[in-house]
Amino acid sequence: ACDTVARFMRMTGAEVFFMTGTDEHGEKIEKSTIEKGLKKGEEQKFVDEIVPVFKELWNKLNIKYDYFIRTTDDYHIKTVQAILSKLHKDGKIYKKVYNGWFCTPCETFWSETQAPDGICPECKRPLEKLDETNYFLKMSEYQGWLVDYIKANPSFIRPDFRRNEVLGFLKEPLQDLCISRPKSRMAWGIEIPFDKDFVTYVWFDALINYISGIGYPGDAAKFGKWWPADFHVIGKDILRHHAVYWPILLHALGLEAPRSVIAHGWWVIKGEKMSKSKGNVVDPNDMIARYGVDPYRYFLLREVTFGLDGTFNEETLISRYNSDLANDIGNLLNRTLTMAEKYFEGKVPGKGHGSQAKGSIGKELEEKASALAGELEKAVPNFDFVNALSKIWEVINIANKFIEESKPWVLSKENKADELAAVIYSLLEVLRVVAISINPFMPQTSKNIWEQLGMETEIEKISFSDGMKWGDMVEGQKVSKAKPLFPRIESKK
Repeated sequence: ACDTVARFMRMTGAEVFFMTGTDEHGEKIEKSTIEKGLKKGEEQKFVDEIVPVFKELWNKLNIKYDYFIRTTDDYHIKTVQAILSKLHKDGKIYKKVYNGWFCTPCETFWSETQAPDGICPECKRPLEKLDETNYFLKMSEYQGWLVDYIKANPSFIRPDFRRNEVLGFLKEPLQDLCISRPKSRMAWGIEIPFDKDFVTYVWFDALINYISGIGYPGDAAKFGKWWPADFHVIGKDILRHHAVYWPILLHALGLEAPRSVIAHGWWVIKGEKMSKSKGNVVDPNDMIARYGVDPYRYFLLREVTFGLDGTFNEETLISRYNSDLANDIGNLLNRTLTMAEKYFEGKVPGKGHGSQAKGSIGKELEEKASALAGELEKAVPNFDFVNALSKIWEVINIANKFIEESKPWVLSKENKADELAAVIYSLLEVLRVVAISINPFMPQTSKNIWEQLGMETEIEKISFSDGMKWGDMVEGQKVSKAKPLFPRIESKK
């Protein structure tokens, strides 16, 4: 999702800084290190082995990020410590004994009222009772400010139902946030600069990546350019950390909140969230090997409205592949290039001005294709991928209908060369517009279509607004049909 929006914004001429990465501290990492047969104290070795796995997968999925941050990076560690020192000096951090519940898998604290039965409200696992001295960041005094801020900025938390969820949470008194762990219990973390016996709570440390990764506090020019971020895209289960703790932390530092925190849903299988412990995960590497990168990207973005949960079903993926990709776009490309080769020696014909091409379907096709840029400019930056892809496929489907109604094979037999040229030109032009439109979603497929159309300029260098204008195919330009984009797949049933 982030990659799609980043690619789209780059096409529109916007400067983009797309950051992803890994948060690598905390109890879960410490426990996993030992479970992997390493010793306590070898956590860095453990995370160093894991990070390349993520990077390799992002590369396979064609995710074009600008920076991959690790919370074990030296600069990040120094930034966290500088922020802790500042907040402590400003009297925003204090020390007290903590009594309450803690969920190790979620790295989250819960009060007695939030979890009266000792079960984590998020992951439903048993909670651990803690009674220890720690450092706390003042949150409660900012509760009123945060409620007012959320109400005054409707797009700050999205979708709307997540915003309502946060406002509901904030109706209860806000507890101050425990931001440390005693080293005697858990040593894998960033050391508290003013007390060597403690390390930083992972969620305080992890949130700061968003500003440390763009130069805070050392590179004021870079930070000033990129902050506040336009979007933080997060899982719904960590909404509270990003929509409550994070804006308060920024406010305490005198910094602006991000413009929008967008919470995505979960992919579920048989009604349950995917979980390694439950053994119901889908390995993206397997999906890529079976169906290819672009069909997998397409399915994930097309199948469910962003923000809602979606049911992952391989049969549905195959169905989408065969209908939307093989039948619709694949067939349109194959038929159009075959006719261009058959009737015009593989060259783009003149625009023509025959009555057939100006019929109702031909006119509708040009109008819909011409309107596509505006539709995508509204939908994609708002993470409305389902709507964006629906609009693109609407044009593809009209183009396929246009072939059936205009009957180029009949025009050829009847020697209606001008009308035939108009039809084939329109179809090639639609494919050019479609190639640009799908580029953020399916970059490799987009590039493949672009090359078959014989376009010389790299598609990534095309201006979106100029490229989407109708009528850019050049007469005489050579096109060449390649292998089918999406060979049909037999159902697994």
